[in-house]
Amino acid sequence: MLRSHLLLPRALECRKAIEQRPASGIIVQESALYVEGAGVGMGEYCMLDGSAAPSRQYGAAGKPGLKGASPVGTRLSRRDFVRGATLATGAAMVAPRALAQQSPNETLGVAVIAVGGMGGYAVDAGLTERVVAFADIDDGRMAEALKKAAERRPDLPAPRAYADYRKMLDECRKDIDVVLISTPDHHHATAAMRAINMGKHVFVQKPLAYTIGECRALARAAKRHKVLSQMGNQGHCGEAIRRACEYLWDGCIGNVTETHSILGRNFGGSGGRPETKPTPAGVHWDEWIGGSPYRDYHDGLHPFSWRSWRDFGTGTIGDMACHNLDVLFWALKVGEAKTLTLECLNTSGGSAEMFQQDNVVRYDVPARADMPPLKVYVYDHQGLKPPVMLETEKECEVKFSECTLFLGEKGKFWTTGTAGQARILPLEKHAEYPAPAQTLPRAHGGPIEDLFWAIKNNGVPCSNIPDASGPLTEFALLGHLAQKAGVGQKVEWDVERMRCTNLPELNELVRRKYRSGWRI
Repeated sequence: MLRSHLLLPRALECRKAIEQRPASGIIVQESALYVEGAGVGMGEYCMLDGSAAPSRQYGAAGKPGLKGASPVGTRLSRRDFVRGATLATGAAMVAPRALAQQSPNETLGVAVIAVGGMGGYAVDAGLTERVVAFADIDDGRMAEALKKAAERRPDLPAPRAYADYRKMLDECRKDIDVVLISTPDHHHATAAMRAINMGKHVFVQKPLAYTIGECRALARAAKRHKVLSQMGNQGHCGEAIRRACEYLWDGCIGNVTETHSILGRNFGGSGGRPETKPTPAGVHWDEWIGGSPYRDYHDGLHPFSWRSWRDFGTGTIGDMACHNLDVLFWALKVGEAKTLTLECLNTSGGSAEMFQQDNVVRYDVPARADMPPLKVYVYDHQGLKPPVMLETEKECEVKFSECTLFLGEKGKFWTTGTAGQARILPLEKHAEYPAPAQTLPRAHGGPIEDLFWAIKNNGVPCSNIPDASGPLTEFALLGHLAQKAGVGQKVEWDVERMRCTNLPELNELVRRKYRSGWRI
């Protein structure tokens, strides 16, 4: 079912900021309406060893085919943020490598892979530039996107329409500068790697990839081809995540030794595969399956509930950790750890077909940089709240839903879901604490807008794959290994070698196999 969300305005404040700081990169959308639906029409994942050239084979059913400004941030949900969120002052991010020079006034050739659900954001953003082509497996959603393009950009030729993004990339490659990907999880890396190997900049909705191995391969490929990249974790573009880092690095609660994060979902289930049904008219099913093992159409997949299924989604931790573990991963420098230990503390259900539910996973992070050892507790949903969160709710008169609670030597700190707000607890202590200086570069709009800005201004997108979203998504997907190992079983992880060192059988989850025609 579609749900509509109006963006929170703050129009007067933002207008004033723009007038006072015309070069700040603030973007305001006073009355934008974003309709968020379920999944997307296309798929996207590949082997991703980072070296192969794009395949030109299009196969059916696995057969080979033919060639063809609050200082800490406003409370915005990720859905509120999708269409041009309000951001505070921007400092240009200078690229450490040479990029193709693109005039800020020159429009970009954009290809959009998946135009429904979260793909609506990509369509809207693409139409501010020059959309070359759309790809989607659902003819109904394609028709809606083409209609929107005709209404909003009658000055431009109609985008070319494809059911298979592989064919779109091959046929339109000379006209494409950047590819925007909003498919189900199992397609993210397949589509992104094809685009990167063609030298195209890419935006990929979260999670970046379906497996840890895909994350690492995409990072290598982005570096090798010198393309710009961005993941769609909207909070990473916002002000609150930067203020959280700046407050915590200033020592507002001392050394942080423990965090508790609620993801806010409970995807998964138990049991086997539902009965086969006829594929709905206008749905290109083989293209939806993509590189995953082929199965006939059944309920619970297109357009949204695929998140619960092992062959297509990444469960609750894959869906939400890129939002709700983002602050702690950055602020507490978790990416500098060379090894990690994980343990599943609670789980239920699950089957060969569906993810486990009600998961609680603890990450033990050793000392790194100038920070002490850290315990990161991750809960699928708020029904699993630990005593420390329940006690803090009473003591500080707050209510925790999607969020992270930081426990430090000198107090507590709180960030809401998708880095919407950041506060010292109790709240009166936040008002008393001297605000630290702003030291981090600011983004230039939402995830796609920030990517477009970086392409045109020789910058670096804030949630780029090699430095930010790749390591973050790897960290999130490690939760699958702990859940697979089961309650009470320690999982020892070597970050650099990308291997579980004590339970080698879990390493089968690090990479995946792909159907013929979908390998890269």
